[in-house]
Amino acid sequence: MLLICTILLYSLVLAAIAVAYIYFGYPILIYILSRLFGRRPHRPAVDCDDLPTVSLLIAAHNESAEIRKRIENCLGIDYPEGKFEVIIASDGSTDETNSLVEDYAPAGVRLLPFRERRGKSAVLNDSIPMTRGEIVVFSDANTHMHPQSVRQLAAWFAERDTGVVCGRLVLTDPVAGRNVDGLYWKYETFLKKCESRLGALLGSNGGIYAIRKSIFAQIPDNTLVDDFVLPLLAAERSGCRIVYDRDAVACEETPDSMTSEFHRRVRIGAGGFQSIGILRSLFHPRNGWRTFTFVNHKFLRWVCPFIMIYALLASAFLVPLSFAVGGDGEQMLAVAAFGLQIGFYALALGAGFIPNRPRFMKVFRLPAMFTVMNAALAWGFVRWLRGRQRSTWRRTVRASELAMDSPSDTGRHSAAEITSRIPLSDDAMTGVGS
Repeated sequence: MLLICTILLYSLVLAAIAVAYIYFGYPILIYILSRLFGRRPHRPAVDCDDLPTVSLLIAAHNESAEIRKRIENCLGIDYPEGKFEVIIASDGSTDETNSLVEDYAPAGVRLLPFRERRGKSAVLNDSIPMTRGEIVVFSDANTHMHPQSVRQLAAWFAERDTGVVCGRLVLTDPVAGRNVDGLYWKYETFLKKCESRLGALLGSNGGIYAIRKSIFAQIPDNTLVDDFVLPLLAAERSGCRIVYDRDAVACEETPDSMTSEFHRRVRIGAGGFQSIGILRSLFHPRNGWRTFTFVNHKFLRWVCPFIMIYALLASAFLVPLSFAVGGDGEQMLAVAAFGLQIGFYALALGAGFIPNRPRFMKVFRLPAMFTVMNAALAWGFVRWLRGRQRSTWRRTVRASELAMDSPSDTGRHSAAEITSRIPLSDDAMTGVGS
């Protein structure tokens, strides 16, 4: 029994080290490596006449409440005339989405109406071959792009080894009318910057990214996280670079409820586990830095919930076992390990009662964010294992629809309004023709 107790204690230490590395050690390590071995990508200088032709493709399902504003946003994008087209691929919409899109046919907006609802990945597989642009820009119906964003993305493709460009998605509060990027979103953006320096960026933001059409590779129709799988498959098969441009900006409203956000994270979690099989070749060392970032940033993150579950169960088993063995040291360590975890999860459960002011109190909400994120990953694994996660997405309620339900709510700000007010860096337009 003493041997079992010792093994459990050491395994708990290893579990704690693993979780600490996944969320704290890796960001530090990737930052150091990106400074030692990486370089900051620079957007090439491109004259207006040399910009490539672009197709902006949006997959939509029952977006009648939002699609007009989304199309108006697309038509307001600054790009040379004759080189830009907007395509709405309707995934089995049963509302007025299709007829509303057809109203914009005189402005050059193309509708690809698919009768059967099959999911975004299937729609993209069928739609991309029908685009006319050399570059395909992907976005969502609830995303609003900065007028200069497409120029920013397109300029990168002057370099032949660039195959995918990921833009920056800014989360906004439709009521406050401001950027509400949380700590986690800033954390992920930091990792993107570091990985981009090493030429090892993983996936993209579904709301704003672009791919060279000639390297597009079909993805399985049931793919749950197309914006992760599609760029990586293209990069794997063509050897191209995936770069990150923080000045190619789009805005997206935060989900209206924590339930919607949890469902979104569950879907992403299920998609992550599904992608392991699709992208299994990324485990091969021949992929260099991309294998390193895939294993450390993604795979270990997906494994983390099970490490946490093991740590909790092992420490719960260790407490009575340590008292049976009779060692004071073992008893103290067992009780401390179990007590710290219970305290952490209790703080997570009580996060809703923590006030927003003063601002430092928000730090105590981090356990809730961390716990919910890993709980969603774990539940996503269960849904993937049972085959319960469908490729069709659950549409979230938009702020505009809430505003229609509550006419007195006139204080809401649209994502389009907020997008136009986002300041870009000083060199945002460097190399982009006018």
